[in-house]
Amino acid sequence: MRMVDLITKKRDRGELTNEELTWMIEQYTAGTIPDYQMSAFLMAVYFNGMTDAERNHFAFAMLHSGDVLDLSEIPGIKVDKHSTGGVGDKISIPLAPLVACLGVPVPMISGRGLGHTGGTLDKLESIPGFNVTETEAAFKKQVQTIHEAIVSASREVAPADRRIYALRDVTGTVESIPLIAGSIMSKKLASGTNALVFDVKVGNGAFMRTIEDARALAKALVSISQTAGVKSVALLTDMNQPLGVTIGNSLEIAESIAVLKNRGPRDVHDLTVALAAQMLVLGGKAPSLEIASGLAEDALRDGRALAAFKQLIQAQGGDPAVVDDPRKLPQAKYRIPVTADHSGVVDQIDTNALGLAAMQLGGGRAKKDDVLDLAVGLILHKKLGTPVSKGDTLVMLHTDTKDVADIVGLVQKAYHIGSSAPKKPRLIHEIIRP
Repeated sequence: MRMVDLITKKRDRGELTNEELTWMIEQYTAGTIPDYQMSAFLMAVYFNGMTDAERNHFAFAMLHSGDVLDLSEIPGIKVDKHSTGGVGDKISIPLAPLVACLGVPVPMISGRGLGHTGGTLDKLESIPGFNVTETEAAFKKQVQTIHEAIVSASREVAPADRRIYALRDVTGTVESIPLIAGSIMSKKLASGTNALVFDVKVGNGAFMRTIEDARALAKALVSISQTAGVKSVALLTDMNQPLGVTIGNSLEIAESIAVLKNRGPRDVHDLTVALAAQMLVLGGKAPSLEIASGLAEDALRDGRALAAFKQLIQAQGGDPAVVDDPRKLPQAKYRIPVTADHSGVVDQIDTNALGLAAMQLGGGRAKKDDVLDLAVGLILHKKLGTPVSKGDTLVMLHTDTKDVADIVGLVQKAYHIGSSAPKKPRLIHEIIRP
């Protein structure tokens, strides 16, 4: 085979075979196909798409470019959750201990933030001592012992995807559903899980801005899972405003602790319970979503989920004292309010802009090698539908510098204050099943 022939075939809207896709990924991983040819192929896919069969084969080829964990020695149905990324999306942090304390093993391999979206690993690293890098043996032992672990992927997991993702980032080919689905699934299937729950964000703070795009991605993820013999379900959830009231690493840990104490913002609580219910049903711990939701609510009320979070922190080298005293988390030096310049009702929020504001404070990465300030971020005082008087605080900036005039302006512009309340946003838009 020759790579130029595969590029030409895809350029001309042809369908590549399993053998061709496997050869391409093997050769690219081995370094015999240059980046410029892979870039040309990615652009052809961006414009012409892939058939369902191509998309599935592409994901599996990337999956088998590296190690695939075998978790069969761990009893029970292993269930993981994946979010496509959003602003203030800290759901994995309360979710993993909640599901684990109810007996479902949660081997969660998570990622870091880039751009306007935050990363679970970065948030957890704001807990003093928390280690997100474990050996395969330690990872398995921890899941077997306490039913939960949240770690980074090893460099041996889906190495083809790591190289291809870097190319997509600099060639304008990120927003391609077959490529996104292949990237997600090559890593998730490599974790050795038996079932997956997908949280596909949709709205102005998500990569998928429209319901149609989010639905297409959700269907692709569920289809690949089904072909792989992994049970799955996908929820399309709202990202037209941040989740909860915090954006920023240590701030989101503090909010997650509040949720685990059965307090905290209603939207974070409700989405955590909804995703937990799906995981409990897939994990065989409940016959229906209604019963599963009740089990999750009970575990939040009686403290079992909170205790499981302490176990997780301790198992991964962190200081569990932060659960009882979140002030032990990194704290920013200054609090700077962003105020409303007129009265009305918050009828629109540019969620993407608020994520970028957190990044510009130092809480997120513009480039993959940027060093984070884990203490900084935003606390939202107003969300959609909230009445506002002139001079009210919209957002409180937590910052380590007073030189934030540009960020104050960015946040003010992110809020549109009108004369009437918007329609109440739906937290969950759709549920996609095989």
